[in-house]
Amino acid sequence: MNRYYFCLLFSILLLTHKYSFAYSSTEDSVGVKRVYVFEMKSDIDPRMNRKVRLAMENAKEKEADIIVIHMDTFGGAVNDADDIRTMILESDRPIFSFIDKDAASAGALISIACDSIYMARGASIGAATVVVGGSGEAAPDKYQSYMRSMMRSTAEARGRDPKIAEAMVDQNLVIEGITKEGEVVTFTVSEAIANNFCEAEVSSIEEIAQRQGFEEFELVYYEPSVVEDIIAVFLNPAISGVLILLIIGGIYFELQTPGVGFPIAVSVIAMILYFIPYYLTGLASNLDIAIFIVGIVLLLVEIFVLPGFGVFGILGIIGILAGLTMGMLPNDQFDFTFVASEKLFTAILTVLLSAIVGTVLIFTITPKVNQWEAFKGVSLANTHNKEEGYTSSFYTKELVGKEGIAHTRLMPSGKILIDDEIYDAYSRSEFIDKGERIKVISSEGTSLRVKKSPEA
Repeated sequence: MNRYYFCLLFSILLLTHKYSFAYSSTEDSVGVKRVYVFEMKSDIDPRMNRKVRLAMENAKEKEADIIVIHMDTFGGAVNDADDIRTMILESDRPIFSFIDKDAASAGALISIACDSIYMARGASIGAATVVVGGSGEAAPDKYQSYMRSMMRSTAEARGRDPKIAEAMVDQNLVIEGITKEGEVVTFTVSEAIANNFCEAEVSSIEEIAQRQGFEEFELVYYEPSVVEDIIAVFLNPAISGVLILLIIGGIYFELQTPGVGFPIAVSVIAMILYFIPYYLTGLASNLDIAIFIVGIVLLLVEIFVLPGFGVFGILGIIGILAGLTMGMLPNDQFDFTFVASEKLFTAILTVLLSAIVGTVLIFTITPKVNQWEAFKGVSLANTHNKEEGYTSSFYTKELVGKEGIAHTRLMPSGKILIDDEIYDAYSRSEFIDKGERIKVISSEGTSLRVKKSPEA
């Protein structure tokens, strides 16, 4: 009897669990599915690399059921494409590629890494030969070999023909009925479908969701955070140019008035705002920043340690300009093979133009600063007359016209030696090396104003 009740109770529990599971499955199947979408409609570079990583993290946070990459790109950097395809292959949720127009080169590699590929009418996929950024010519074979290997392994991982994927890179690989010697594979929509490189032709992302059996779904689009928007602003070449002006101007005015602190603080802040956005997006590397810092150090050594202006000063300026320029470009330790010529030109022009404009402004605006009403509020620009009780100088007028030598280097402030007596002095916006002959031209405040002696 007890056995009878035990069996009855077990049967009831089993049926309850079965119907509960069935109800749960039904509820999940009719629930609203979340389709996460982000665009890939520009060059594949460090910025796109970062965007994909952030988008995939955001898709996971939002518990997306599938991810759709809305693609239209002619490719880009091979190393960034490799990073992106690895993220896609390791994703814990399905990722589909919707090729709106083109998926060439690195775009083809990324699409092949996706679980499914869908294409709009008139779209194409293929032509994955690695080319040099500046000239558009085919890159050396070591790059082609690397790309062929990635295309093969990626196609194998997704159950697609690895030989066809390789033929998208290698123009010498002949596949009967598909490609001839001297041509790389580029598929139209119908050709891609026939060769298992496209699931279907669709006209929208909504159609992709419907093909997955989603009766109800919502499209969630990737939206950059406020931080990403701010980074994008500072990546603008115009903003970068302004920051370079502040860097150069801050260093110059700090050298003119050592110990003030405000100019160098502005310069340091400008350096941080310049490099951090490029660093976060993968454009500026540790090497680029190191070259910039070494350039500043060399320039300071030239100014404070060595007399005159020679090798260290020239190398310092070159290092500063090189660091600023390289920080804007996706170079690989001085390798600019895949840097587009227009990007290289924009970076060089931005840095050089900013440096030239900054130098011109420094020498044209500096003499007029004390005349600005806004500047008078933070400086002692007013004249304090002797009749009003102010002492105009601690030195007698007898020193005016006397000659001596620079006891220390004047940059432009320092000390001079006249008749075996040491005096505080400053030059007329010029550097005077230690030991050079000087002449006192006026006695103002607590310092003597001097210039290089004509006899020097």
